[in-house]
Amino acid sequence: MFIPKRREPRSKWIVVMALMAWLALSGCSVSVNDHDKSGNSKVDIDSPFGGIHLNEEADAKDTGLAVYPGARPKPNDGEGESKSANVNISSGLFGVKVVAIEYESDDAPAKVLAFYREQLKKYGAVVECRSTHSADLNVKSGESGHRPVSCDDANGGSTVELKTGTEDNQHLVSVQPQGKGSDFALVYIRTRGKREGSI
Repeated sequence: MFIPKRREPRSKWIVVMALMAWLALSGCSVSVNDHDKSGNSKVDIDSPFGGIHLNEEADAKDTGLAVYPGARPKPNDGEGESKSANVNISSGLFGVKVVAIEYESDDAPAKVLAFYREQLKKYGAVVECRSTHSADLNVKSGESGHRPVSCDDANGGSTVELKTGTEDNQHLVSVQPQGKGSDFALVYIRTRGKREGSI
């Protein structure tokens, strides 16, 4: 799994509904579409202080990368967990945008990685990291956010991450073997302001 795990859908929507009730009292505009025609969830909250926009249907063009030829969007798992997300949180003080989409391919990881090394070059130097787990999306902003992307301390395993950009504006491709083929995720992260944390 490349996209960080979220709460069970039912508990997620209880939290969202409670948040909406509180925001409604403070003059906010709230729109929730629990499941649209394609089964995706969407939440839009606008207030005088900023907005939160969550959509389980992400478009690869929003990651700034092409989809590997012949790749298929990874289907949702049995628990109804989406394999794509487009999250945009903004206020006058900070902002976070994360777009992540998972795919699967019958081609070996080496072919997928070669394709994305070329794709990522347009954004600058490409850093290659190895991990024993799927990608953690560390979102940093402020002074540390302008540093070039780098590998975490642990740098070994079968999952390969290709990164380019800076901590506050990065493109990432995470590839892992799946049988004779590959599972991979395209991720774009942009932050602004002086907020630091992880998603």
